[in-house]
Amino acid sequence: MTDLIPIRTTDMPAEMTALLHAYPRDAWAANPHFAKSTREWMRAHEKFRVLSDHLHAQTTGFLDRGVDPDGFADHLGRYGTALVRNLHGHHHFEDRSFFPELSAADPRFDVGLEILEKDHAALDQVLENFSRTGSRVIKLVQLDETAAREEAGILETQTRAIRAFLDRHLGDEEDLAVPVILHHALRG
Repeated sequence: MTDLIPIRTTDMPAEMTALLHAYPRDAWAANPHFAKSTREWMRAHEKFRVLSDHLHAQTTGFLDRGVDPDGFADHLGRYGTALVRNLHGHHHFEDRSFFPELSAADPRFDVGLEILEKDHAALDQVLENFSRTGSRVIKLVQLDETAAREEAGILETQTRAIRAFLDRHLGDEEDLAVPVILHHALRG
């Protein structure tokens, strides 16, 4: 799985979690600096997790013959496109606006932001491969259902790995960014 999807296996450097100890995750919601914009940013992360789970479940259902091929192709086109477009837009915003804001507030965490930006570059390749495989599956559903199921086997591996990638990346991103936001009272 990880040979198809380059999931970062190294933890964030310990110094990148310095503020996380002062602002633990279970206390974020009660913090007066946990602004609406931060909640919305985290809601977007949850939507990415849900979409990737949904795409994986649909792909598994298609492989198990529990999901209608035409319905699967429609779902894959609609929700796969939504996942790819929204992730690209979200990461573009983070790289161009959000991360520079965090860096300006607390440059101690630039190393962590660089790691997250490298994740974004790796995810771009992952999403390109997923889009290519998904497009082939959608076309093959109409042409050769057996071949579509074979290709969907690759897609199943990709959707499972995308979720693992997102779990790792989004969790690290939240654990780095939210404490900086709370500590410096940003985005209020």
